[in-house]
Amino acid sequence: MNEPRSEQEERKHIENLRAILAGPTPSGTARAAAGSDRASGTAIGDSAHPSHRARNGILGGLGASIVFLVGKLKLLGLLVGVLKLKTLGTMLLSIVLYATQWGAPFAIGFVLLIFVHEMGHVVVLRHEGIPAGAPVFIPFLGAFIAMKGRPRDAYVEAKVAIGGPVTGSIAAWAVLAAGLALQRPMLITLGHAGILLNLFNLIPVSPLDGGRIAGAFSREFWIIGYLLGIGALVLTRSPLLLIVLLVGLFTMWQRWRHPVAGYHDIPRAKRLMVGLGYAALVIALTLTLPIGLTIHPATQ
Repeated sequence: MNEPRSEQEERKHIENLRAILAGPTPSGTARAAAGSDRASGTAIGDSAHPSHRARNGILGGLGASIVFLVGKLKLLGLLVGVLKLKTLGTMLLSIVLYATQWGAPFAIGFVLLIFVHEMGHVVVLRHEGIPAGAPVFIPFLGAFIAMKGRPRDAYVEAKVAIGGPVTGSIAAWAVLAAGLALQRPMLITLGHAGILLNLFNLIPVSPLDGGRIAGAFSREFWIIGYLLGIGALVLTRSPLLLIVLLVGLFTMWQRWRHPVAGYHDIPRAKRLMVGLGYAALVIALTLTLPIGLTIHPATQ
């Protein structure tokens, strides 16, 4: 009798993660919110109106999106420097807050997956001789690293950007494989969560990693990447992605009007290398996302 309930809880976990990434529908928001509150022991009356929960979920998603982008634009990095928050402290804070929604084991694993992703950026930055700060975590939104130098060209910037998704994806795949081998639903769900987050980060619009990778391609590809981002927005209706696209449009316009001399003049072979690596990673993540996903909607 315990296994079906465990499976149902894991389904609620992945619903909550998808709600953060994709901006849930009103009914989906209400269901996910109610499920996570019951799982974490928070008492919410069943008489609460679904539209109220949906409205709160949407407003919360919009607020979270703004905070996320502030962090990506380095403004939050300045705030963190002033407050002298450390990586360990923000990791622990994130774990505590995630645990209120998904439980401590899942929260710890999720934060570690984010940490591995960010350390992928750090490794490439240091390899390229670019000073970088330690990862700083933003609860419910991930983490960021303050880059204290400028890449010498778009190729180096693309390598730094793809370093995170590469290491993050490897870690997510390892967790998924362990979950399948050990038949642990929590590990399987955690692996899917890591795949989802890395895939989201690869959308080719700044300030996401995918947008910085796209900088290694031609300026015409920036427009293609932005159109792909719009397509993802239509599919997900994500408030987070909407704000990313607005910031991305401004970034694209600025780069187009004020290009840095020689920054994008990289050899064709390097452009091809970045393009193939990016495409291979996106395809691999897309193909592995459904593996082991046997969680079905709850019966009425």
